[in-house]
Amino acid sequence: MVHQYQLNGYNIVLDSCSGSIHVVDEVAYDIIAMFQDHSSDEIVAAMLEKYAGRADVTEQDLRDCISDVEALKNAGKLFMPDTFADMAGTFKERSGDVVKALCLHVAHTCNLNCAYCFASQGKYHGDRALMSFEVGKQALDFLMDHSGTRTNLEVDFFGGEPLMNWDVVKRLVEYARSVEKERGKNFRFTLTTNGMLIDDDVIDFANREMSNVVLSLDGRKEINDRTRVDYAGNGSYDRIVPKFQKLVEARGGKNYYMRGTFTHANPDFTKDVFHMADLGFTELSMEPVVCAPDDPAALTPEDLEIVKEQYEVLAKDMLRREKEGKPITFYHYMLDLTGGPCIYKRISGCGSGTEYMAVTPWGDLYPCHQFVGEENYKLGDIWNGVTNTKLRDEFKSCNAYARLECADCWAKLYCSGGCAANAYHATGTIRGVYEPGCELFRKRIECAIMMKVAEQEENA
Repeated sequence: MVHQYQLNGYNIVLDSCSGSIHVVDEVAYDIIAMFQDHSSDEIVAAMLEKYAGRADVTEQDLRDCISDVEALKNAGKLFMPDTFADMAGTFKERSGDVVKALCLHVAHTCNLNCAYCFASQGKYHGDRALMSFEVGKQALDFLMDHSGTRTNLEVDFFGGEPLMNWDVVKRLVEYARSVEKERGKNFRFTLTTNGMLIDDDVIDFANREMSNVVLSLDGRKEINDRTRVDYAGNGSYDRIVPKFQKLVEARGGKNYYMRGTFTHANPDFTKDVFHMADLGFTELSMEPVVCAPDDPAALTPEDLEIVKEQYEVLAKDMLRREKEGKPITFYHYMLDLTGGPCIYKRISGCGSGTEYMAVTPWGDLYPCHQFVGEENYKLGDIWNGVTNTKLRDEFKSCNAYARLECADCWAKLYCSGGCAANAYHATGTIRGVYEPGCELFRKRIECAIMMKVAEQEENA
């Protein structure tokens, strides 16, 4: 499947099934667009008519270009057929029932009252609760017991606000470190926090034990404090920014993310990305809000057009910053075109409900944090393991080829079919498609590829 687009002065041709990317002149761009459905004579006639008067476009030039396109096709770098459908599902089947990562909901409570919170202000539509050390310990044992021959295991401390249960977090990390060597495992921990309770102890421990720290900030003060407020309605910006700056500085500026959400209030989200960069943060992520269409925070069709323009603005500005020696990283533009995920991973996706699960404060297992509270999506618990095997099998079969809407999408081997949780919340089924999310994802991939093209040109 071939996708062609023009961005930032580049004519880009992506052959999605081979992964080949071609940057061509306008004549070759037009020839490729006609190549599959027209004869050589038809293409030559059309090009001579379109480029009449241009001395550098002759019939021989055009036929040479057509031959070059044919050579690329024969080499499997253009118009490569999609031969991956039969692989869909086999990767998860081959991996068996191995679990490699858990999202530990150590706190179903929060000290902020964010308006757009998908987790109902951290309660997940249930009672407020804190995970006990005993439950957390059993969760870590469950992970080690069900990880097969995998050595590297991942644990995310999540909420709500996990710092409201900080002592348990520290005890769980210490427990994991005390047994990982004898169990032949290596734990990688991540902490996600709104920053309200960060102090020197948190900074020291997190920077010593957490492989990554995700810090929640929505950008500009007026944007952040519109939604990220405490229960008295007071904004959080002035309280958390200095703490985030101190933590990142102590961390050496590595292995963290400033993670924000943009809504209908700020489809011009690049202003918030640039604001965070001005605060000294270089590892950045801004996510589009996912909520009901009638929610005041929901992005409108008009907003989506603005957002797509903003993705282009961001990509171009990041290239400028790179040239000036002041680069920033945007999570969704991190793309490895040479050594990225294998084809099985591209097809099968994130592993929610199979390799990756979320654990509630009382030990129930769900496919991921966005399903917690949806009783029909409970997989089992950390004592008895996965008992809802039918549900697990449904997630095993959820891949880039499981959705009819994905069949003709050029980006499916980059998104692996998209987020199952977003699909469920938008359509009522994990095999559905959250179309606004697809639209924005495709734009991000176009921008990310363009940036790689520009970087290669600059290096050359």
